[in-house]
Amino acid sequence: MAAKQKILVVTGTGTGVGKTVLSGLLVRRLVRLGRTVRAFKPLCSGGRGDARVLEAALNGSQTLEDINPWHFEASLSPALAARLERRVVTLQEVVAHVRRHSDQVEQTLVEGAGGLLSPLTADGDTRDLIVRLRAVPLIVASNRLGVIHDVRATLGCLPPSLRSSVPVVLMAPASADTSTVRNARSLSEYHPADRIVEIPRVSEAIQSGVGSPSVALNRKLDQILRLLAI
Repeated sequence: MAAKQKILVVTGTGTGVGKTVLSGLLVRRLVRLGRTVRAFKPLCSGGRGDARVLEAALNGSQTLEDINPWHFEASLSPALAARLERRVVTLQEVVAHVRRHSDQVEQTLVEGAGGLLSPLTADGDTRDLIVRLRAVPLIVASNRLGVIHDVRATLGCLPPSLRSSVPVVLMAPASADTSTVRNARSLSEYHPADRIVEIPRVSEAIQSGVGSPSVALNRKLDQILRLLAI
């Protein structure tokens, strides 16, 4: 493994909060900056759309099967969906796959499924994966009413050594509510303000790579990469 390699695990406060959108943006930005990068969505359930986003962001440098070796039909947590198909995936298998396919690269991004504690494998969740990979976590949340509770609960479930340093990214929801413009400041009462980043609504064109991110959005992405020391 390359000496300078850093493994990032993108997790979130739940499902549908913007993990895949942010993961795709970060991968594209790293590629644009000339970094060698591998990305993984090891387990998908209910379709492989998330993994295909990463495949597109990588410009074909990694196969879909490498990115997403385990996928299941039911729209449930991966562990439960696998159980319905009488299949078993272990945490060690996931760790081994990520390490085997990310040798000799500078950065590795792994996107979890659902929230931090959603059942991922037969014997673990994304929190366990972070620990086993000795990875740097990134928490993604939807910037809407209730996010302060969701982020604080997620932070509290991380290993104590990671809680104060983890970046928290608030993704703009499809429809802002009265809390959206206040959440970052309110959350800074419980987490360092310089580790909270707000991302504006990202268009479908930018998500797909057809459109180019604005200078302002790229600055936000670079800010996240600096916080992760990438």
